[in-house]
Amino acid sequence: MAQKAPGKSHRKGLTLLQVADMFKDEETAKAWLTEQRWPDGPKCPYCDSPNVQSDIKHKTMTHRCRECEGKPMFTLRTGTVMEGSKLKYRVWAVGIYLFTTNIKGVSSMKLHRELGIGQKAAWFMLHRLRKAFEVEVGPFSGTVEVDETFIGGKEKNKHNSKRSHTRGPSGKAVVIGMKDRISNKVIAKPVPERTKEELQGFISAKVSQKAMVYTDDHRSYIGLPFEHESVNHSVGEYVREQAHTNGVESFWAVLKRGYYGTYHRISPKHLERYVTEFAGRHNVRELDTIEQMALLAKGMVGKKLPYKDLIR
Repeated sequence: MAQKAPGKSHRKGLTLLQVADMFKDEETAKAWLTEQRWPDGPKCPYCDSPNVQSDIKHKTMTHRCRECEGKPMFTLRTGTVMEGSKLKYRVWAVGIYLFTTNIKGVSSMKLHRELGIGQKAAWFMLHRLRKAFEVEVGPFSGTVEVDETFIGGKEKNKHNSKRSHTRGPSGKAVVIGMKDRISNKVIAKPVPERTKEELQGFISAKVSQKAMVYTDDHRSYIGLPFEHESVNHSVGEYVREQAHTNGVESFWAVLKRGYYGTYHRISPKHLERYVTEFAGRHNVRELDTIEQMALLAKGMVGKKLPYKDLIR
């Protein structure tokens, strides 16, 4: 039975055997990635001209632009998150499959074992794939739920000397998110703190003036310049007719299952990419697996993530 697309049992998935048949060798994997990037034939990554020379005689380069000054050479990897990577195209293609079909994420150790690559290379590859999910979503103009959550290590797993000995979200990162009830898409990002400036600034940037916004009763939402209703969680009110934040809270549940069940610990400097990963996977879950993979492959174009920038 084909593995189902994450989160949607009625969507068409792909089995591991089907993936093995799709990408049976380096050439078939390269052909699939080429189709995602250049469906109408190769184009220069610098000027977007189709006037390119292919199959040039060079040790590593495969194409040359006839339009650009200096006639620069390039490959399928140039100008994508694969640029500079020595991993084979087949590794990238199967990695895309594993990344899109694991709803709770895939660890670098699992990718290292499944693909037969080093753990460091797997870790770098995963961050590059997260980068590919960085796409513009919104603004939302319908009914929008907004909520915030906290991401961080469990106190019970820390030595007593390192515990905060305080109640509440001390030491945890704040993540704010919103879900559009019409499209079911989400937008989420870490913010420094739960101030009015941070929370309302996030909402104003991603919501149109005609939207209906639902939140909880946190004081930072008071005075939102939108049609706005809140539910009073502090007194046990979670639903009042159409007012609730249950949809975005279900997204938090998946994010936290990934955090605690797959990644266990996320560095604050990388948190935004992990949040982007889960939001991106959520936003394509209506699609069949092969369509999800194609969107991620297309998302790799025009983005770079050098290793030196990743560890900076």
